[in-house]
Amino acid sequence: MSGEHASMRSIDGYARGDADLAADEVWALEAHLEACRTCRDRLSAAVTAHAPAVTELVGTVWSGLAPQLASTAPMPRRRRWSSRLSGWMTPVMVPWLAMVVAVTLLALLLDLVGTGSGIGIGSDDGSGFGGVSLVLLLAPVLPVLGVAASWSRALDPAYELTAATPRAGLYLVLRRTASVLAVVVPVLLLCGWVTGVTAAQWLLPCLALTSATLALGGVVGVSRAAAWLVAGWAAVVVAPSLAAGRTVFALRADGLPVWALILALGTGVVLARRGAYAEPGSRR
Repeated sequence: MSGEHASMRSIDGYARGDADLAADEVWALEAHLEACRTCRDRLSAAVTAHAPAVTELVGTVWSGLAPQLASTAPMPRRRRWSSRLSGWMTPVMVPWLAMVVAVTLLALLLDLVGTGSGIGIGSDDGSGFGGVSLVLLLAPVLPVLGVAASWSRALDPAYELTAATPRAGLYLVLRRTASVLAVVVPVLLLCGWVTGVTAAQWLLPCLALTSATLALGGVVGVSRAAAWLVAGWAAVVVAPSLAAGRTVFALRADGLPVWALILALGTGVVLARRGAYAEPGSRR
């Protein structure tokens, strides 16, 4: 890249399909072409000059499509905010996020009912159902469900189109993860404030489990990693807490350094294996 436009060396090499172009240079060029009409015109001229077979193929395909496109009604123009939002989440994420919010509100309702009936008396946090807050127990894993839905091949009808975009991979994973957290975390903060559960008790475990989902997802797939972590959380934290009537070590203040370590390790693995998220296996 040079100045505001791509260099002709990069454009000519990209048009010829040169194998000596570095992967990050190809990514930067494709991302730049999305927004620069001048460079797209230069690329078109380069393809005509250096790859006439490609030009002939495109012309053949276009001659067959043109009559069909002319008889097809144009799609309604999307609003600007809708276009921007589509880069952060997919339509299939909306019902999943709604489900996560509904589960959070149900946990809040059970906490309030438990506190009002005296069930939570004697618990270590002073509120909740069965002696412990359900909001506190579920908060760390609820965003994991949204992350799984945002990066599931089976749940994304536009998977092939998404995988072919220049910014697919870790860039898209992080954007969708951020969109999930932006929706779920404020709801959890509100429910925690109502029930008296402080953010310090669940926010760090929440971020740690989210990073662990992405780190493990680079190996076995994000959806599968989320399922494993949620099942493990239910067995190791939720069930013992409800049985004992108090929160286990994982959700106490003295367990926060462990969660900080998990968050750091998970983030490090995600960055070290950032190329794995462009592979189809990461979306199982």
